[in-house]
Amino acid sequence: MLPLNLSHYQQRVEQYLQRVLTQLPATDNRLLDAMSYSLLLGGKRVRPFLVYSCGTMLGASLDDLDGPAGALEALHSYSLIHDDLPAMDNDDLRRGKPTCHKAFDEATAILAGDALQTLAFDILANHPYQQVQASEIVAMLQGFARSAGYAGMCGGQAIDLAQTNQHTSLAQLERMHRLKTGALIENAIELAWLCSPKRQLDDKANLLSFARALGLAFQVQDDILDIESDTQTLGKPQGSDSKANKSTYPALLGLDQAKAKARQLYQDALNALARLPYNTDELRAFAQYIIERRF
Repeated sequence: MLPLNLSHYQQRVEQYLQRVLTQLPATDNRLLDAMSYSLLLGGKRVRPFLVYSCGTMLGASLDDLDGPAGALEALHSYSLIHDDLPAMDNDDLRRGKPTCHKAFDEATAILAGDALQTLAFDILANHPYQQVQASEIVAMLQGFARSAGYAGMCGGQAIDLAQTNQHTSLAQLERMHRLKTGALIENAIELAWLCSPKRQLDDKANLLSFARALGLAFQVQDDILDIESDTQTLGKPQGSDSKANKSTYPALLGLDQAKAKARQLYQDALNALARLPYNTDELRAFAQYIIERRF
């Protein structure tokens, strides 16, 4: 079952990003087309959803949350463009469409990724916040940079590449995914918390525990779908991880134990939400959606 506001938040962040793109000064139309192609190609918008859902639960305004939601999606889109490049995962499909370097060319795709990465920081720093102070904006930028770079997503991707064709322990696999996928999912919670007037440290700790379990559950389910789903449903080549001899949970644990791992992580996420003094129904529904999705 889809969370009640998922489609609403998906539409909201896409409309916001469309406005951001149309306000960019004219530089190179082909580059802008490539940026728009990848950024507005659709997708689950997991990170924006967490910003909006968590932020509104804590009393933040949707207008303020547009900034971090849009910044996270721009950064995520850059990472997908670069992940798909021949030097990385060498994929031809993304969200059911040709990857950026196939739709345009490799050089344009690299530049589109670079431009979306810097645009993400531009959005986060210069969004017209109404209730967020300068000190919180600085804190958002600090956490955003840490989660995106060597200590977060990029470091996780480097570990992923290094572990291809290698024997990996469960601890190594979890560390890789906590950086590659989990860092930005946790950062979505941190950004929402910094935008809100309700900043209790206990609430933040429980929300980060939720995000940590959710981020790992998301990746376990991705690994399962790489085996059980099909290319048309996934929107990307089915079985690509297996063919590339990537480290995955089913490869390490077996398919049944990987499914059990996803269920345990889902329960861990619910347990963290149960410790919060708010209505967490929307976040609970989202966690269920993450482990039951088929794409």
